[in-house]
Amino acid sequence: MTTSTQTPSFGRYGSGGLRGRVIVLLAIVVFAFSLRTAVTSLTPLLERVSEDIGFGNTISGLLGMLPTLAFGVAGIVSPRLGRRFGIEQVTLAAVVITGVGIAARSFSQNVVVLVVLSCIALFGMGIGNILIPPLVKRYFTDRIAPISTAYIVFVQAGTVIPAAVAIPLADSTDWRFSLGVWAVVPLAALGPWLWVVRERRARLRQEAATALEDPSAPAQVPDVGISMWRNPMAWGMTFMFGMTSAGTYAMFTWLPKIFTDAGGSESLGGNAVAVFSGVGLAATFVAPSLATRFANPFGFTVLFAACWFAGFAGLMWAPLSAPLLWALLCGLGPTTFPLALTLINVRTRTSAASASLSGFAQGVGYLLACAGPMLFGVLHDVTDGWGVPLLLLVGMVVVMLCGAWVICKPRYLEDVVAER
Repeated sequence: MTTSTQTPSFGRYGSGGLRGRVIVLLAIVVFAFSLRTAVTSLTPLLERVSEDIGFGNTISGLLGMLPTLAFGVAGIVSPRLGRRFGIEQVTLAAVVITGVGIAARSFSQNVVVLVVLSCIALFGMGIGNILIPPLVKRYFTDRIAPISTAYIVFVQAGTVIPAAVAIPLADSTDWRFSLGVWAVVPLAALGPWLWVVRERRARLRQEAATALEDPSAPAQVPDVGISMWRNPMAWGMTFMFGMTSAGTYAMFTWLPKIFTDAGGSESLGGNAVAVFSGVGLAATFVAPSLATRFANPFGFTVLFAACWFAGFAGLMWAPLSAPLLWALLCGLGPTTFPLALTLINVRTRTSAASASLSGFAQGVGYLLACAGPMLFGVLHDVTDGWGVPLLLLVGMVVVMLCGAWVICKPRYLEDVVAER
């Protein structure tokens, strides 16, 4: 894998020109659509699956925790795999792993197989989470905002659509088909990714041959991982990303119960989650542009945090007075998620640095996010109320703001590393 320059043309990676860039974009967005399907296609069907193959609430809780855990592990190992084998090749492997995991999981006959195959699918999806930002950096340096918007929209669509159709599909067929059908998405991405890998290898061979024939030609500089553990920008990104994810998953898990405990109906809880996730999808059309058009977008993170705080206040003191308004306000809060994903590329100069920052921030961030839904539920059980759990989320948003203050400053990761 080699460090890319800032030249925006795909032609430097192969002979595809505009056609090549279109194929790369197709490869990215189709795979992006599959990055949540294994999660949200299972959640609505958990009761049916548990009745069929036999497991209880403990395993259901484990299955709910697996996504952030698998994404965190993938975040730690993906940058190293990308440097060793190339980010295109590793992404191609992730496409295959995701498709095989999703398809095979639908044939599970016992809970052990279900958990293992879910981990395989989620690990492939986690690799995609980490490596798509540096791929955008490599191939679309001149189009960071629109391409980031495109792939994040597809990620969000892959979150909403499987959950919406899971029950109707299961009703018309069975739960196995409803889970397994989503393997067609990574299968559809396989062809474009094979083309991208082939073109990348051809380009590298051409550059190597040119270097042998012309010793004066610029030498390829291997990608070198940047140590993140003592880097303030890396920790700022991690806290911004991780705390946003923790709050988001806590809301997905517990928002319906907050309303039903207050006397609302199950349908109200479902509608609230739909509003919460729908606002998040709409926000992806805006956030990447904020990251690229404003030198320091920290003021927007303060605005989104204020939305969180207002939503939490409504849920705490008057949940049924305007429930959908509280869901809408809480849904605006996680706009810092697509903002953080875009800042990964805005705050780095090369795809190598982007991969390192993406891996660390998402890896450690998702591991931190595991604690969100779990601690929220534990505090609810201990206090028999929602006030203290919501105060936990307030604290998480404050930590998110501290991280955003660091990463939103207009500077590059490589420059900060060079200064140390």
